[in-house]
Amino acid sequence: MPSLETIEKETGPNPTASVIVLHGLGADGNDFVPIAQELDLSAAGPVRFVFPHAPVMPVTINGGHAMRAWYDILGADLVQREDEPGLRKSLALVEEVVAREKARGIPASRIVLAGFSQGCAMTLLAGLRHGEQLAGLVGLSGYLPLAATTAVERHPANARTPVFLAHGQMDPVIALARATASRDALKAMGYDVEWHEYAMAHSVCLEEIADLNSFLLRVFGA
Repeated sequence: MPSLETIEKETGPNPTASVIVLHGLGADGNDFVPIAQELDLSAAGPVRFVFPHAPVMPVTINGGHAMRAWYDILGADLVQREDEPGLRKSLALVEEVVAREKARGIPASRIVLAGFSQGCAMTLLAGLRHGEQLAGLVGLSGYLPLAATTAVERHPANARTPVFLAHGQMDPVIALARATASRDALKAMGYDVEWHEYAMAHSVCLEEIADLNSFLLRVFGA
């Protein structure tokens, strides 16, 4: 069993694919259950959605208040001051969740790792380093963490894994420029990035859900 508590929703018995969804700072696994329920992946067969709860930890930028977080936010500059130990600790926790899906009979090639904000950062951190090819990576309203080490640490198994990135044009939490820089860095390393931006803030919109639905059906071969 993974160290993280999870919520699970299955679209039918005996799932043949899994989507692991990592929430943002201060939320928990419940946050994206309603959005996942808006998706129609019936053409791909039964799917298991897994929503882990991040650990509870003090978050510096929020006055040290303890909340669910994948890593500490040390300041407004997300590039210069990263919580590398926290990121790597949560990387191991996410790997445990992926390993459990494999142990339950879902091959890596039928697993999508997805996340919002901090969860997006964890998706890119873990997904690009994973030792087997995943079906796809989904990053919503986030950025590429530890960008300087990605080229060295990435695993060739996921060099061709499709990446869906989406961001709000009026995002006050993670600036659009930060997201486009992450997109450009991934493209420069040769990743197949599908980019979307929407007229929204740090959130999710219906158009985005429709675009995500299409991406998931495609990577699951439906």
